[in-house]
Amino acid sequence: MTELLQDFLGSINSLEVTTASTAFKLFLSMLLGCCVGVERKRKGQIAGIRTFALIAMGATLAMLLSIYVPQEYLGLKNGDPGRIAAQVITGIGFLGAGAIIQMKGSVRGLTTAASIWMVATIGMAVGVGMYVVSILATALILVILVIIEAIERKVHVGQETRIVRIRVHGIVEDIDSYRRVLDAFRIHLVNVYAEYDYEAEVTRLNLVVLVKDTTDFIALFSSLRKLNDTEGISLANQVSI
Repeated sequence: MTELLQDFLGSINSLEVTTASTAFKLFLSMLLGCCVGVERKRKGQIAGIRTFALIAMGATLAMLLSIYVPQEYLGLKNGDPGRIAAQVITGIGFLGAGAIIQMKGSVRGLTTAASIWMVATIGMAVGVGMYVVSILATALILVILVIIEAIERKVHVGQETRIVRIRVHGIVEDIDSYRRVLDAFRIHLVNVYAEYDYEAEVTRLNLVVLVKDTTDFIALFSSLRKLNDTEGISLANQVSI
């Protein structure tokens, strides 16, 4: 039993690309990719378990090919072990770009794109036999995506730009009352865009604010509505005047 274990460890740690080492590395990269994919899928991201598993395995296989070519065809001028692997970093950018969604001035998916890039790098590390480093890197990714995110939410770190659109019957020339309400909700007012329709006696206010993801917008809108004869309030990601 001990000899079999030693033979197994020797085969997976071999510098040469063998069937046993290739199978183990592909399996390990698949598991590590799945770990990150589970977390991303749990957050409702498009890139999930299968995507991350395939990315990790593909990067591992590319790294193995980079090692195999000069190993089997030693003497070729183009036998550079890093040539194929180097293209993985460039090529993975296309998948990362596909995970980023731009919608109405708001960019989503940057964390998933960064995770894709990191998983590809982990797959390459598995391909060269850096097993401990690969597992540690995967664990650190999960720490960032799960634990640090929970800490951010707990201490309310990070704010996003939003636009509160308000349609008021009448001409509003003083917005101090709106400032006081926003201050009460600990919302920072960055800028104000106003449109006056004197014929219809309607004011459209676009309040550019910095808000936290824990902001109670229902209570905020209720307070803003009471300030004037409000016809409508909405939340947007970009100014529309």
